[in-house]
Amino acid sequence: MTPVRDSFVAQAQACESLGSPFTARILRLLAEGLTHGSPVADRILGWQGDPSSRADALALRLAGGLHALALQGQPIALHSFYANPTRYTDIEAMAVLLDTVEAAPDTLMHWLDSPPQTNEVRRSAVLIAAGHWLAAKFGLPMVLSELGASAGLNLNWDHYALDIGETFGPPDSPLRLTPEWRGPLPPHTAPQIIERRAVDLNPLCTTHDSLRIRSYIWADQPHRMALTQTAISLGKGISVEKGDAVEWLETRLRNQMPNCLHLIYHTVAWQYFPAATQARGEAALQTAGQRATATAPLAHLAMESDGTDSGPGAALTLRLWPGNQVIPLGRVDFHGRWVDWQAPHIGAA
Repeated sequence: MTPVRDSFVAQAQACESLGSPFTARILRLLAEGLTHGSPVADRILGWQGDPSSRADALALRLAGGLHALALQGQPIALHSFYANPTRYTDIEAMAVLLDTVEAAPDTLMHWLDSPPQTNEVRRSAVLIAAGHWLAAKFGLPMVLSELGASAGLNLNWDHYALDIGETFGPPDSPLRLTPEWRGPLPPHTAPQIIERRAVDLNPLCTTHDSLRIRSYIWADQPHRMALTQTAISLGKGISVEKGDAVEWLETRLRNQMPNCLHLIYHTVAWQYFPAATQARGEAALQTAGQRATATAPLAHLAMESDGTDSGPGAALTLRLWPGNQVIPLGRVDFHGRWVDWQAPHIGAA
């Protein structure tokens, strides 16, 4: 197989493990059936770059474009396949997919132009838990800065409820997150957010952008779709600034924020930044950390992949200044289905 076809098969395995056998089936069929001869297929099979999920995420770009077409009801054969996939044999399904690849080049080319932006709202479960932990530790109001925020749905985490035997967050929130929770519960100290800002290279904050957000939610996971729709409704006042994340962060960190905790965070975004961008961002954090004080502390919360040998899901890591403390908070499923919470007791942090 070629690197492109291998990347589709690897992504199919990942989708299977993340609870989407339908998306896995689509990607396996495309890995087998794509051939040169149409603009979309030629671009995919001749991809210039790294097609893998840790780089260009090529398979998910195409899957998102196909789902966007199905959500709009065109072409009819694709919409019918998405509505009733079990009625189609693999041969029939492959024919529908390949016909769509050939018939809808404009839409699919557009989706191939940029990486997926899932804005998985279930990742807010760990933001809620970390927010309560930080509130208990510092007792200060918080200023939020999110990098790679997409539509900003996870900038609104303090408006969501986390139900894990006990409820954290607003008990009357219409958006309720219910991950499988392992480990101790976070403290019950509610965070107070006094400012929230976010940045993304391609913010998705308009009514038209909702199609793109929904297209990256796998079609056989209606619960995710419902949560996302609710988050979009709750976040209508959220604004995400357009720009380079690290340039924005450098500007954001130039001024201290007295009498509050500045929390910088990202969820499955930093790992896609180029190495030079990561290094520049790290330098900005360290420089700002040296200026942090007990009354103007700085926190950096990262939910990111740390390699397949480190354990399942993503690592959840917190750094605090002054002191440049590194505190492992545990691990979390990439889609927030489970959380292995390992945060130390506040008295031991």
